[in-house]
Amino acid sequence: MSSTTDQEPRSLRALFGDAETKRQALESSYNSNSEEYQDSLASAIATYNECSKVASQVSLFSPNESLEDVSSGDLHRLTSFSDQPHRYFLIDFYIAELAQRIKATSPDFRKSNLQKARHFYAKFLKLLDSYDLLSKSDAQLFEKYTDAPDSFSTASTTDAAARRDTKIARFRAEKDMKTKLEHLRANPSALQNDDAALRDLHLTNIAFNVHTAFAALESIAQEMQILALAPPAPAPTGASPDAIAAEQDARQRVRGGVGYSERLDAPLSSLTARNGPLLSSDGKPMRPFTLLDNRQQVAAGVFRPDHSLPTMTIDEYLDEERRRGGIIEGGGEQSGMRPEPNEDDLDKADEETMKARAWDEFTEENPKGAGNTMNRG
Repeated sequence: MSSTTDQEPRSLRALFGDAETKRQALESSYNSNSEEYQDSLASAIATYNECSKVASQVSLFSPNESLEDVSSGDLHRLTSFSDQPHRYFLIDFYIAELAQRIKATSPDFRKSNLQKARHFYAKFLKLLDSYDLLSKSDAQLFEKYTDAPDSFSTASTTDAAARRDTKIARFRAEKDMKTKLEHLRANPSALQNDDAALRDLHLTNIAFNVHTAFAALESIAQEMQILALAPPAPAPTGASPDAIAAEQDARQRVRGGVGYSERLDAPLSSLTARNGPLLSSDGKPMRPFTLLDNRQQVAAGVFRPDHSLPTMTIDEYLDEERRRGGIIEGGGEQSGMRPEPNEDDLDKADEETMKARAWDEFTEENPKGAGNTMNRG
């Protein structure tokens, strides 16, 4: 590490501590779209940027150093947990991570933020690579990213089986590092007199954030491809920014007013409102209306029921059915009513007698059940 004065590290230490406090406060907030959250997010990013500037001014990192040149005490000064908040190796990593949380107001604005996050993730990995803090596999992955950042992926995009195996291996590695870090956090006393354990703690913390950075770069590449397919923004209408802001404020006040509705079609009451003139000065209708013949017709339609009322009485209906032949009456064979026999009509009487005798003979020859040859019933 390059030598610095006592005044400069203390300034960097204070800035970094302030930035860490702001970042940790954001972790406990769930409403990331609120104005308060976004203001706190911008403040945290600005503080980390100030840390980066101070670190550059005092030449905190030297390109001629390697991991062997950095003692355990130097690592302790550079990167540690919340009770030792000087993780200067992670300044660029935190800037990139926070930049991804900025609320997107448009596709172009989101692209700009993703490009900033990508820049700081790459800067973070490049710094670690210069100190040989990247493992062999991570160094190869960083080289792969450098060659094609727009299509970067942590696993194969052509071999499904290889992609699955790589994803599983990275997930297990992440889980193991997270478990190890949680264990070390829960036992800070074990690190007080053990430099080897303290060094292992810091290196594990760095490796875990390297893993997170590569996953974020893969996610950014995928999102950038999706944003590239988004339709272009509409052409400006020529209105001034003040006019646009005033229109948005007016719409917001209308939304908050009484009677506001999200319906796309206007309610009927708004179409039949009686305020305002019916016709313009040149005779054009100003609002919908219906022509009626008299005031009585208007009054009669006010309190009418919703259902259709009958248009004739029961007697009128029966008369109409008789006229149409829908009612059979008057006796005769069709009604099933036998007329009274005429005793003076001898021919008719003889005919009826012969019918009765024929029926009796038939019933004698065909007793009830005679046709039941199968012995049923």
